[in-house]
Amino acid sequence: MQIVWFKRDLRIQDNRALACAAQRGPVLPLYVVEPELWAQPDMSARQWAFIAESLTELADDLAQLGQPLIIHTGDVCDVLAELARTFGITYLWSHEETGNDWTFQRDKRVAQWCRANGIQWHEVQNHGVQRKLASRNGWADGWDRFMAEPVETVAAIKPVTNDPAVIPSLPLPPDQCPHRQLGGRSNGLERLESFLTQRGEHYRSEMSSPLEGATSCSRLSPHLAWGTLSMREVTQTTWQRQRDLIASPTPTGGWRKSMTSFNGRLHWHCHFIQKLEDDPKIEFENFHPAYNGIRPSEPDQTRLTAWENGETGLPFLDACMRCLRATGWLNFRMRAMVMATASYHLWLHWRDPGLALARMFTDYEPGIHWSQVQMQSGTTGINTVRIYNPVKQGYDQDPTGAFTRRWVPELAHLDDKILQEPWLSDDAGHILGCSYPEPIIDHKAAAKAAREKIWAVRKGDGFRAEADHIQNKHGSRKSGVRHRGQRPKKKSATKGAQLSFGFD
Repeated sequence: MQIVWFKRDLRIQDNRALACAAQRGPVLPLYVVEPELWAQPDMSARQWAFIAESLTELADDLAQLGQPLIIHTGDVCDVLAELARTFGITYLWSHEETGNDWTFQRDKRVAQWCRANGIQWHEVQNHGVQRKLASRNGWADGWDRFMAEPVETVAAIKPVTNDPAVIPSLPLPPDQCPHRQLGGRSNGLERLESFLTQRGEHYRSEMSSPLEGATSCSRLSPHLAWGTLSMREVTQTTWQRQRDLIASPTPTGGWRKSMTSFNGRLHWHCHFIQKLEDDPKIEFENFHPAYNGIRPSEPDQTRLTAWENGETGLPFLDACMRCLRATGWLNFRMRAMVMATASYHLWLHWRDPGLALARMFTDYEPGIHWSQVQMQSGTTGINTVRIYNPVKQGYDQDPTGAFTRRWVPELAHLDDKILQEPWLSDDAGHILGCSYPEPIIDHKAAAKAAREKIWAVRKGDGFRAEADHIQNKHGSRKSGVRHRGQRPKKKSATKGAQLSFGFD
Protein backbone atom coordinates (compact mmCIF):
# COMPACT_ATOMS: atom_id res chain seq x y z
CA MET A 1 0.00 0.00 0.00
CA GLN A 2 1.20 3.49 -0.85
CA ILE A 3 0.25 6.81 0.68
CA VAL A 4 0.35 10.06 -1.28
CA TRP A 5 0.71 12.86 1.24
CA PHE A 6 -0.74 16.12 -0.07
CA LYS A 7 0.82 19.31 1.29
CA ARG A 8 1.28 22.36 -0.95
CA ASP A 9 0.08 20.47 -4.03
CA LEU A 10 -3.71 20.36 -3.73
CA ARG A 11 -4.44 19.02 -7.22
CA ILE A 12 -4.55 15.76 -9.17
CA GLN A 13 -3.35 17.38 -12.41
CA ASP A 14 0.42 17.51 -12.94
CA ASN A 15 0.94 15.85 -9.58
CA ARG A 16 4.02 13.70 -10.07
CA ALA A 17 3.83 12.15 -6.61
CA LEU A 18 0.30 10.92 -7.32
CA ALA A 19 1.18 9.78 -10.84
CA CYS A 20 4.23 7.80 -9.71
CA ALA A 21 2.31 6.13 -6.90
CA ALA A 22 -0.65 5.25 -9.11
CA GLN A 23 1.67 3.46 -11.54
CA ARG A 24 2.85 1.15 -8.74
CA GLY A 25 -0.46 0.03 -7.32
CA PRO A 26 -3.13 0.92 -4.72
CA VAL A 27 -2.97 4.46 -3.33
CA LEU A 28 -4.33 6.18 -0.25
CA PRO A 29 -4.45 9.95 -0.88
CA LEU A 30 -3.91 11.67 2.47
CA TYR A 31 -4.11 15.19 3.83
CA VAL A 32 -3.13 15.78 7.45
CA VAL A 33 -4.49 18.78 9.32
CA GLU A 34 -1.72 19.62 11.76
CA PRO A 35 -2.92 21.76 14.69
CA GLU A 36 0.65 22.50 15.75
CA LEU A 37 1.42 23.93 12.30
CA TRP A 38 -1.59 26.21 12.50
CA ALA A 39 -0.45 27.43 15.90
CA GLN A 40 2.72 28.89 14.34
CA PRO A 41 2.95 32.71 14.26
CA ASP A 42 3.08 32.92 10.46
CA MET A 43 -0.14 30.95 9.84
CA SER A 44 -3.69 32.30 9.83
CA ALA A 45 -7.36 31.52 9.44
CA ARG A 46 -7.56 33.13 5.99
CA GLN A 47 -4.93 30.70 4.73
CA TRP A 48 -6.76 27.75 6.25
CA ALA A 49 -10.05 28.90 4.70
CA PHE A 50 -8.43 28.93 1.26
CA ILE A 51 -6.98 25.46 1.86
CA ALA A 52 -10.30 24.08 3.12
CA GLU A 53 -12.04 25.25 -0.05
CA SER A 54 -9.27 23.70 -2.13
CA LEU A 55 -9.52 20.41 -0.24
CA THR A 56 -13.21 20.22 -1.08
CA GLU A 57 -12.44 20.28 -4.80
CA LEU A 58 -9.46 17.95 -4.40
CA ALA A 59 -11.66 15.43 -2.60
CA ASP A 60 -14.20 15.55 -5.43
CA ASP A 61 -11.50 15.12 -8.08
CA LEU A 62 -9.96 12.14 -6.29
CA ALA A 63 -13.36 10.52 -5.81
CA GLN A 64 -13.89 10.70 -9.57
CA LEU A 65 -10.58 8.88 -10.03
CA GLY A 66 -11.84 6.08 -7.81
CA GLN A 67 -10.36 6.71 -4.37
CA PRO A 68 -11.62 9.53 -2.13
CA LEU A 69 -9.24 11.75 -0.18
CA ILE A 70 -8.81 10.81 3.46
CA ILE A 71 -8.27 13.61 5.98
CA HIS A 72 -6.81 13.06 9.43
CA THR A 73 -6.04 15.57 12.17
CA GLY A 74 -2.97 15.34 14.37
CA ASP A 75 0.75 14.69 14.20
CA VAL A 76 1.81 13.27 10.83
CA CYS A 77 3.92 10.48 12.32
CA ASP A 78 1.02 9.38 14.53
CA VAL A 79 -1.33 9.43 11.54
CA LEU A 80 1.10 7.40 9.43
CA ALA A 81 1.55 4.89 12.23
CA GLU A 82 -2.21 4.41 12.49
CA LEU A 83 -2.56 3.94 8.73
CA ALA A 84 0.39 1.55 8.66
CA ARG A 85 -1.31 -0.65 11.26
CA THR A 86 -4.55 -0.61 9.27
CA PHE A 87 -3.35 -0.91 5.69
CA GLY A 88 0.30 -1.97 5.78
CA ILE A 89 2.19 0.89 4.14
CA THR A 90 5.27 0.24 2.02
CA TYR A 91 5.74 3.60 0.29
CA LEU A 92 5.10 7.24 1.16
CA TRP A 93 4.99 9.74 -1.70
CA SER A 94 4.96 13.53 -1.56
CA HIS A 95 6.34 16.57 -3.27
CA GLU A 96 9.38 18.32 -1.86
CA GLU A 97 8.27 21.19 0.34
CA THR A 98 10.21 24.35 1.11
CA GLY A 99 8.07 25.62 3.96
CA ASN A 100 8.69 27.38 7.23
CA ASP A 101 11.03 26.03 9.88
CA TRP A 102 8.24 24.07 11.55
CA THR A 103 7.52 22.04 8.41
CA PHE A 104 11.25 21.57 7.85
CA GLN A 105 11.66 20.04 11.31
CA ARG A 106 8.48 17.99 10.86
CA ASP A 107 9.80 16.53 7.62
CA LYS A 108 12.96 15.47 9.44
CA ARG A 109 10.81 13.62 11.97
CA VAL A 110 8.81 11.96 9.19
CA ALA A 111 12.01 10.83 7.47
CA GLN A 112 13.26 9.35 10.73
CA TRP A 113 9.93 7.58 11.31
CA CYS A 114 9.99 6.12 7.79
CA ARG A 115 13.52 4.78 8.26
CA ALA A 116 12.63 3.26 11.61
CA ASN A 117 9.57 1.53 10.16
CA GLY A 118 11.02 0.31 6.88
CA ILE A 119 8.93 2.62 4.71
CA GLN A 120 10.43 4.24 1.63
CA TRP A 121 9.62 7.94 1.37
CA HIS A 122 9.88 9.30 -2.16
CA GLU A 123 9.88 13.11 -2.41
CA VAL A 124 9.60 14.44 -5.96
CA GLN A 125 10.35 17.91 -7.30
CA ASN A 126 7.33 20.22 -7.24
CA HIS A 127 8.54 23.19 -9.30
CA GLY A 128 11.80 24.88 -10.27
CA VAL A 129 13.39 24.64 -6.82
CA GLN A 130 16.18 22.07 -6.70
CA ARG A 131 17.06 20.21 -3.50
CA LYS A 132 20.73 19.88 -2.51
CA LEU A 133 21.76 22.39 -5.15
CA ALA A 134 25.55 22.60 -5.39
CA SER A 135 25.72 25.84 -7.37
CA ARG A 136 23.42 28.44 -8.88
CA ASN A 137 25.31 28.13 -12.16
CA GLY A 138 22.93 26.66 -14.72
CA TRP A 139 19.92 26.98 -12.41
CA ALA A 140 17.84 28.89 -14.96
CA ASP A 141 18.47 26.24 -17.62
CA GLY A 142 17.34 23.58 -15.17
CA TRP A 143 14.18 25.59 -14.53
CA ASP A 144 13.43 25.73 -18.26
CA ARG A 145 13.97 21.99 -18.67
CA PHE A 146 11.69 21.14 -15.77
CA MET A 147 8.91 23.41 -17.02
CA ALA A 148 9.11 21.90 -20.51
CA GLU A 149 8.50 18.35 -19.28
CA PRO A 150 5.06 16.87 -20.08
CA VAL A 151 2.21 17.61 -17.70
CA GLU A 152 1.32 14.32 -16.00
CA THR A 153 -2.21 13.04 -15.56
CA VAL A 154 -3.77 10.14 -13.66
CA ALA A 155 -6.67 8.32 -15.28
CA ALA A 156 -7.82 6.20 -12.34
CA ILE A 157 -6.91 5.01 -8.86
CA LYS A 158 -7.86 1.62 -7.46
CA PRO A 159 -10.28 2.10 -4.54
CA VAL A 160 -9.01 1.10 -1.11
CA THR A 161 -11.46 2.69 1.31
CA ASN A 162 -14.66 4.68 0.97
CA ASP A 163 -14.27 6.78 4.09
CA PRO A 164 -15.50 10.27 3.13
CA ALA A 165 -13.21 13.24 3.60
CA VAL A 166 -14.38 15.43 6.46
CA ILE A 167 -12.70 18.82 6.60
CA PRO A 168 -12.45 19.91 10.24
CA SER A 169 -12.81 23.40 11.60
CA LEU A 170 -9.80 24.77 13.45
CA PRO A 171 -9.96 26.99 16.55
CA LEU A 172 -7.88 29.76 15.00
CA PRO A 173 -7.78 33.42 16.10
CA PRO A 174 -10.41 35.65 14.43
CA ASP A 175 -9.19 36.83 11.04
CA GLN A 176 -11.67 39.04 9.23
CA CYS A 177 -10.89 38.99 5.51
CA PRO A 178 -14.18 39.75 3.74
CA HIS A 179 -12.69 40.11 0.26
CA ARG A 180 -10.36 37.09 0.32
CA GLN A 181 -9.79 35.14 -2.87
CA LEU A 182 -11.61 31.82 -2.90
CA GLY A 183 -9.69 28.57 -3.00
CA GLY A 184 -10.18 25.60 -5.28
CA ARG A 185 -8.68 24.61 -8.60
CA SER A 186 -11.69 25.80 -10.60
CA ASN A 187 -11.13 29.34 -9.34
CA GLY A 188 -7.44 29.08 -10.18
CA LEU A 189 -8.16 27.94 -13.72
CA GLU A 190 -10.62 30.79 -14.19
CA ARG A 191 -8.01 33.28 -12.99
CA LEU A 192 -5.41 31.86 -15.33
CA GLU A 193 -7.69 31.94 -18.37
CA SER A 194 -9.00 35.44 -17.72
CA PHE A 195 -5.52 36.81 -17.10
CA LEU A 196 -4.04 35.37 -20.29
CA THR A 197 -6.96 36.37 -22.51
CA GLN A 198 -8.65 39.39 -20.90
CA ARG A 199 -7.11 41.00 -17.83
CA GLY A 200 -3.39 40.77 -18.55
CA GLU A 201 -2.93 43.05 -21.56
CA HIS A 202 -1.72 45.96 -19.40
CA TYR A 203 0.01 43.85 -16.76
CA ARG A 204 3.41 45.36 -17.48
CA SER A 205 2.27 48.97 -17.13
CA GLU A 206 -0.32 48.56 -14.37
CA MET A 207 1.28 46.05 -12.00
CA SER A 208 2.71 48.83 -9.81
CA SER A 209 -0.71 50.35 -9.11
CA PRO A 210 -2.60 48.93 -6.13
CA LEU A 211 -5.85 49.91 -7.82
CA GLU A 212 -5.26 48.78 -11.41
CA GLY A 213 -3.00 45.91 -10.36
CA ALA A 214 -5.86 44.23 -8.52
CA THR A 215 -7.31 43.46 -11.95
CA SER A 216 -4.28 43.50 -14.26
CA CYS A 217 -2.11 41.19 -12.13
CA SER A 218 -2.65 37.46 -12.54
CA ARG A 219 -3.95 36.88 -8.99
CA LEU A 220 -2.62 33.33 -9.24
CA SER A 221 -0.37 33.64 -6.20
CA PRO A 222 -2.50 31.72 -3.64
CA HIS A 223 -3.18 28.98 -6.18
CA LEU A 224 0.54 28.54 -6.76
CA ALA A 225 1.35 28.83 -3.05
CA TRP A 226 -1.07 26.04 -2.07
CA GLY A 227 -0.75 24.09 -5.29
CA THR A 228 -4.21 24.05 -6.83
CA LEU A 229 -2.30 24.93 -10.01
CA SER A 230 1.19 23.70 -10.81
CA MET A 231 3.97 26.03 -11.86
CA ARG A 232 4.56 23.85 -14.90
CA GLU A 233 1.00 24.08 -16.22
CA VAL A 234 0.90 27.85 -15.67
CA THR A 235 4.24 28.22 -17.43
CA GLN A 236 3.31 26.03 -20.37
CA THR A 237 -0.03 27.79 -20.78
CA THR A 238 1.79 31.12 -20.76
CA TRP A 239 4.28 29.89 -23.35
CA GLN A 240 1.41 28.79 -25.59
CA ARG A 241 -0.23 32.20 -25.21
CA GLN A 242 3.05 33.84 -26.23
CA ARG A 243 3.25 31.66 -29.33
CA ASP A 244 -0.33 32.52 -30.24
CA LEU A 245 0.38 36.23 -29.87
CA ILE A 246 3.44 36.01 -32.11
CA ALA A 247 1.38 34.23 -34.77
CA SER A 248 -1.54 36.65 -34.51
CA PRO A 249 -2.20 38.78 -37.64
CA THR A 250 -3.41 41.70 -35.50
CA PRO A 251 -1.15 44.00 -33.42
CA THR A 252 -0.43 42.47 -30.02
CA GLY A 253 2.44 44.62 -28.76
CA GLY A 254 0.95 45.33 -25.35
CA TRP A 255 0.02 41.72 -24.79
CA ARG A 256 3.40 40.42 -25.88
CA LYS A 257 5.31 42.76 -23.56
CA SER A 258 3.07 41.87 -20.64
CA MET A 259 3.43 38.14 -21.23
CA THR A 260 7.21 38.51 -21.42
CA SER A 261 7.16 40.29 -18.06
CA PHE A 262 4.88 37.67 -16.57
CA ASN A 263 7.08 34.83 -17.78
CA GLY A 264 10.00 36.49 -16.01
CA ARG A 265 7.98 36.57 -12.80
CA LEU A 266 7.46 32.83 -13.02
CA HIS A 267 11.25 32.39 -12.92
CA TRP A 268 11.53 34.76 -9.94
CA HIS A 269 8.95 32.74 -8.01
CA CYS A 270 11.24 29.71 -7.84
CA HIS A 271 14.42 31.80 -7.64
CA PHE A 272 13.37 33.24 -4.28
CA ILE A 273 12.09 29.95 -2.86
CA GLN A 274 15.47 28.44 -3.76
CA LYS A 275 17.12 30.85 -1.31
CA LEU A 276 15.20 29.42 1.64
CA GLU A 277 15.74 25.88 0.38
CA ASP A 278 19.50 26.48 0.35
CA ASP A 279 19.64 28.43 3.62
CA PRO A 280 16.68 27.77 5.98
CA LYS A 281 18.02 30.08 8.68
CA ILE A 282 17.09 33.21 6.66
CA GLU A 283 13.64 32.88 8.19
CA PHE A 284 15.23 34.07 11.43
CA GLU A 285 18.70 35.50 10.73
CA ASN A 286 20.07 38.28 8.54
CA PHE A 287 21.49 37.16 5.21
CA HIS A 288 24.51 39.36 5.91
CA PRO A 289 25.77 39.03 9.51
CA ALA A 290 27.14 42.59 9.50
CA TYR A 291 23.55 43.73 10.11
CA ASN A 292 23.20 41.71 13.30
CA GLY A 293 22.13 44.02 16.11
CA ILE A 294 21.53 47.04 13.89
CA ARG A 295 17.84 47.12 14.83
CA PRO A 296 16.29 46.51 18.26
CA SER A 297 15.53 42.84 18.86
CA GLU A 298 12.27 43.73 20.59
CA PRO A 299 9.77 45.76 18.57
CA ASP A 300 8.25 49.09 19.49
CA GLN A 301 4.75 47.70 19.99
CA THR A 302 3.07 51.06 19.50
CA ARG A 303 4.66 51.50 16.09
CA LEU A 304 4.15 47.87 15.09
CA THR A 305 0.46 47.91 16.02
CA ALA A 306 -0.17 51.21 14.23
CA TRP A 307 1.52 49.84 11.12
CA GLU A 308 -0.41 46.54 11.23
CA ASN A 309 -3.76 48.29 11.63
CA GLY A 310 -3.18 51.01 9.05
CA GLU A 311 -3.12 53.81 11.62
CA THR A 312 0.31 55.39 11.12
CA GLY A 313 -0.99 58.75 9.95
CA LEU A 314 0.60 58.19 6.53
CA PRO A 315 -2.48 57.82 4.28
CA PHE A 316 -1.15 55.70 1.43
CA LEU A 317 0.69 53.33 3.76
CA ASP A 318 -2.44 52.99 5.88
CA ALA A 319 -4.58 52.38 2.78
CA CYS A 320 -2.27 49.57 1.70
CA MET A 321 -2.33 47.89 5.09
CA ARG A 322 -6.10 48.15 5.41
CA CYS A 323 -6.51 46.75 1.90
CA LEU A 324 -4.25 43.83 2.78
CA ARG A 325 -6.16 43.07 5.96
CA ALA A 326 -9.47 43.02 4.08
CA THR A 327 -8.38 41.19 0.91
CA GLY A 328 -5.34 39.05 1.78
CA TRP A 329 -3.53 40.47 -1.25
CA LEU A 330 -1.49 43.49 -2.28
CA ASN A 331 0.41 44.17 -5.48
CA PHE A 332 4.17 43.64 -5.50
CA ARG A 333 5.34 47.25 -5.27
CA MET A 334 3.09 48.03 -2.35
CA ARG A 335 4.22 44.87 -0.54
CA ALA A 336 7.74 46.16 -0.90
CA MET A 337 6.78 49.61 0.32
CA VAL A 338 4.88 48.51 3.43
CA MET A 339 7.74 46.21 4.46
CA ALA A 340 10.40 48.81 3.73
CA THR A 341 8.52 51.43 5.73
CA ALA A 342 8.31 49.10 8.72
CA SER A 343 12.03 48.30 8.55
CA TYR A 344 13.45 51.69 7.66
CA HIS A 345 11.09 54.45 8.77
CA LEU A 346 9.77 52.66 11.86
CA TRP A 347 13.13 50.94 12.41
CA LEU A 348 11.57 47.61 13.36
CA HIS A 349 13.47 44.36 13.10
CA TRP A 350 12.12 42.66 9.97
CA ARG A 351 11.05 39.49 11.79
CA ASP A 352 8.03 41.01 13.57
CA PRO A 353 6.43 42.86 10.65
CA GLY A 354 7.40 39.90 8.49
CA LEU A 355 5.28 37.61 10.64
CA ALA A 356 2.38 40.06 10.54
CA LEU A 357 2.51 40.19 6.75
CA ALA A 358 2.81 36.40 6.52
CA ARG A 359 -0.43 36.02 8.43
CA MET A 360 -2.20 38.57 6.27
CA PHE A 361 -1.05 37.11 2.94
CA THR A 362 -3.44 34.42 1.75
CA ASP A 363 -0.66 33.54 -0.70
CA TYR A 364 2.03 33.17 1.97
CA GLU A 365 4.94 31.30 0.43
CA PRO A 366 7.78 31.18 3.00
CA GLY A 367 10.64 31.08 0.51
CA ILE A 368 9.46 34.12 -1.40
CA HIS A 369 8.30 35.90 1.72
CA TRP A 370 11.38 35.78 3.91
CA SER A 371 13.75 36.41 1.01
CA GLN A 372 11.80 39.51 0.08
CA VAL A 373 11.28 40.68 3.66
CA GLN A 374 15.05 40.82 4.03
CA MET A 375 15.54 42.39 0.61
CA GLN A 376 13.15 45.21 1.50
CA SER A 377 14.88 45.63 4.87
CA GLY A 378 18.36 46.02 3.40
CA THR A 379 19.87 43.01 5.16
CA THR A 380 20.77 40.79 2.19
CA GLY A 381 23.99 42.69 1.54
CA ILE A 382 23.66 42.23 -2.23
CA ASN A 383 20.55 44.16 -3.21
CA THR A 384 19.83 47.82 -3.74
CA VAL A 385 18.95 49.72 -0.57
CA ARG A 386 15.49 50.94 -1.52
CA ILE A 387 13.85 53.27 0.99
CA TYR A 388 10.44 54.13 -0.39
CA ASN A 389 8.88 57.49 0.36
CA PRO A 390 5.33 56.51 1.40
CA VAL A 391 3.99 59.98 0.60
CA LYS A 392 5.56 60.14 -2.85
CA GLN A 393 4.42 56.59 -3.58
CA GLY A 394 0.88 57.69 -2.83
CA TYR A 395 1.01 60.52 -5.31
CA ASP A 396 2.80 58.37 -7.92
CA GLN A 397 0.79 55.16 -7.67
CA ASP A 398 -2.59 56.62 -6.70
CA PRO A 399 -2.67 59.97 -8.55
CA THR A 400 -6.47 60.27 -8.46
CA GLY A 401 -6.64 59.20 -4.82
CA ALA A 402 -9.26 56.53 -5.59
CA PHE A 403 -7.38 53.77 -3.75
CA THR A 404 -6.57 55.92 -0.72
CA ARG A 405 -10.11 57.23 -0.43
CA ARG A 406 -11.55 53.73 -0.61
CA TRP A 407 -9.49 52.43 2.28
CA VAL A 408 -9.06 55.65 4.28
CA PRO A 409 -12.53 57.21 3.96
CA GLU A 410 -11.76 59.60 6.82
CA LEU A 411 -9.77 61.65 4.31
CA ALA A 412 -12.10 61.30 1.32
CA HIS A 413 -13.01 65.00 1.39
CA LEU A 414 -9.43 66.22 0.98
CA ASP A 415 -8.17 67.60 -2.31
CA ASP A 416 -5.92 65.34 -4.39
CA LYS A 417 -3.01 67.74 -3.89
CA ILE A 418 -2.91 67.20 -0.13
CA LEU A 419 -4.59 63.81 0.23
CA GLN A 420 -1.28 62.12 1.10
CA GLU A 421 -0.31 64.98 3.44
CA PRO A 422 -3.38 65.81 5.54
CA TRP A 423 -1.21 67.85 7.89
CA LEU A 424 -1.14 70.49 5.14
CA SER A 425 -4.91 70.89 5.24
CA ASP A 426 -6.36 74.10 6.64
CA ASP A 427 -8.59 71.81 8.66
CA ALA A 428 -5.71 69.67 9.97
CA GLY A 429 -6.52 70.54 13.57
CA HIS A 430 -9.94 68.93 13.23
CA ILE A 431 -8.64 65.88 11.36
CA LEU A 432 -5.37 64.76 12.93
CA GLY A 433 -5.87 63.11 16.28
CA CYS A 434 -9.64 63.24 15.77
CA SER A 435 -10.96 61.35 12.75
CA TYR A 436 -7.51 60.25 11.57
CA PRO A 437 -4.23 59.67 13.47
CA GLU A 438 -1.39 62.11 13.55
CA PRO A 439 1.74 60.78 11.81
CA ILE A 440 3.67 58.59 14.22
CA ILE A 441 6.96 59.61 12.56
CA ASP A 442 8.51 62.34 10.46
CA HIS A 443 8.92 60.17 7.37
CA LYS A 444 11.69 62.27 5.82
CA ALA A 445 13.80 62.41 8.98
CA ALA A 446 13.22 58.71 9.64
CA ALA A 447 14.33 57.78 6.12
CA LYS A 448 17.47 59.89 6.43
CA ALA A 449 18.42 58.30 9.76
CA ALA A 450 17.83 54.78 8.41
CA ARG A 451 19.89 55.42 5.29
CA GLU A 452 22.83 56.63 7.35
CA LYS A 453 22.74 53.57 9.61
CA ILE A 454 22.44 51.09 6.75
CA TRP A 455 25.22 52.66 4.71
CA ALA A 456 27.51 52.82 7.72
CA VAL A 457 27.31 49.03 7.86
CA ARG A 458 27.84 48.60 4.13
CA LYS A 459 31.05 50.64 4.31
CA GLY A 460 32.48 48.47 7.10
CA ASP A 461 35.54 46.24 6.86
CA GLY A 462 34.84 42.84 5.41
CA PHE A 463 31.34 43.72 4.23
CA ARG A 464 32.10 43.32 0.53
CA ALA A 465 33.82 39.96 0.92
CA GLU A 466 30.84 38.48 2.74
CA ALA A 467 28.48 40.04 0.20
CA ASP A 468 30.41 38.34 -2.60
CA HIS A 469 29.93 35.02 -0.82
CA ILE A 470 26.18 35.65 -0.48
CA GLN A 471 25.92 36.64 -4.13
CA ASN A 472 27.74 33.51 -5.22
CA LYS A 473 25.42 31.31 -3.17
CA HIS A 474 22.07 33.02 -3.65
CA GLY A 475 22.30 35.57 -6.44
CA SER A 476 20.65 35.21 -9.80
CA ARG A 477 23.22 34.77 -12.54
CA LYS A 478 21.09 37.19 -14.55
CA SER A 479 20.54 39.70 -11.77
CA GLY A 480 23.16 42.19 -12.87
CA VAL A 481 24.80 42.15 -9.43
CA ARG A 482 28.52 41.97 -10.12
CA HIS A 483 30.96 39.57 -8.53
CA ARG A 484 34.21 41.03 -7.27
CA GLY A 485 36.49 41.77 -10.19
CA GLN A 486 33.73 41.47 -12.77
CA ARG A 487 33.63 44.32 -15.24
CA PRO A 488 30.44 46.38 -15.21
CA LYS A 489 28.18 46.06 -18.20
CA LYS A 490 26.79 49.06 -20.01
CA LYS A 491 23.27 48.16 -18.98
CA SER A 492 22.66 46.57 -15.61
CA ALA A 493 19.63 44.40 -14.98
CA THR A 494 19.82 45.05 -11.25
CA LYS A 495 16.58 47.00 -11.27
CA GLY A 496 14.67 43.97 -12.47
CA ALA A 497 16.05 41.93 -9.62
CA GLN A 498 14.39 44.22 -7.11
CA LEU A 499 10.87 44.21 -8.41
CA SER A 500 9.20 41.05 -7.29
CA PHE A 501 7.79 40.83 -3.78
CA GLY A 502 5.93 37.70 -4.62
CA PHE A 503 3.95 36.30 -7.46
CA ASP A 504 1.79 39.16 -8.72
